[in-house]
Amino acid sequence: MMLMTQTMRWFGPRDPVSLRDIRQAGATEVVTALHELPNGAVWTAAAIAARRAEIERAGLGWTVVESLPVHEEIKLRAPGHERHLDAYRESLRNLAAGGVGVVTYNFMPLLDWTRTDLAFAMPDGALALRFEPVALAAYDLFILRRPGAADDYDEALCSAAERRFAAMDEDARHRLERTIIAGLPGSEESFTSAEFLRAIHGYADTGADRLRENHAAFLDAVCPVADEVGVRLVVHPDDPPFPIFGLPRVVSTEADVAALFARVPNPSNGLCFCTGSFGARRDNDLPGIVERLGPRIGFVHLRSVAHEADGSFHEAPHLEGHAGMADVVTALHRLQRAEGRSIPMRPDHGHQMMDDLTKRTNPGYSLLGRMRGLAELRGLERGIAHALA
Repeated sequence: MMLMTQTMRWFGPRDPVSLRDIRQAGATEVVTALHELPNGAVWTAAAIAARRAEIERAGLGWTVVESLPVHEEIKLRAPGHERHLDAYRESLRNLAAGGVGVVTYNFMPLLDWTRTDLAFAMPDGALALRFEPVALAAYDLFILRRPGAADDYDEALCSAAERRFAAMDEDARHRLERTIIAGLPGSEESFTSAEFLRAIHGYADTGADRLRENHAAFLDAVCPVADEVGVRLVVHPDDPPFPIFGLPRVVSTEADVAALFARVPNPSNGLCFCTGSFGARRDNDLPGIVERLGPRIGFVHLRSVAHEADGSFHEAPHLEGHAGMADVVTALHRLQRAEGRSIPMRPDHGHQMMDDLTKRTNPGYSLLGRMRGLAELRGLERGIAHALA
């Protein structure tokens, strides 16, 4: 029976979730990175081997990196970015030699996944991640004070944001600021609002078309090495999948990804299929993406978001929300059977729940919510596999 390879994300030795915890949750592999290294540093063969040895001593495997960050100078094609391309190629060679076959990356300017609330209370008392447009606009307009920000929001949203900001005390304003820009688990930079504003200004001349060209140029530079050493580069979609803070987003829809594959057809140019990121847009057909772009999918994030009437969304339990997870997993199972391969997957962004409510956790990456999600997804896939046998 061809099933997906069950993994969990692990943020390295400082992660409050241990390798033993992950193994007991039922995963057979971890996806991880050398999070202690700054963006642009070479991942040496020795550092990769040491991390692998630690993982294997715990009885787990490591075949997927998440993520090998792309330096901002590459995204901007700034003067001197070639040295970062050299480092990236060297890291890919070292990872391949160290037994890693899939390398995840994203091409989002400055920020990784962005939320406005890291502790949104669910009806059962668990805490979830949430994105609310009014809160984002309140930060953008009245805390960050980005020049021209008002042009990015309609009048009703600007008014609602002004009311929200006026109703917030200093603690609430500070919490919103840190939630948005402090840097989430696995990221390597944090900003103050002033630093963030300066960084945004660095993208003033980089619109969506230029960012797409820069993305393609990056792949043109690194895919030949990935092809040579047998590594699949998989791009993670934008999260959320639309522009924020005036920064372009270019991996938000199926059309974006299909155009990228047409522009850079190298076999190593692949997709990290994230149902939560793509699913935050109602116009993305999740099972259809699997059916049409399946051969390019090298890694899967399974989570579901629940859409709200005002354009907000929050992380739902893995089998609920609007992802249509049964249809997605059916499409993935058919893909595996057709191609004779097991695709690595992980449950993504679990709820903070039960004992984890009293523990220090990485937002979205506490143990028990992800363990629940992995168990639900494992059962769903096995049921589908038996039905289709």
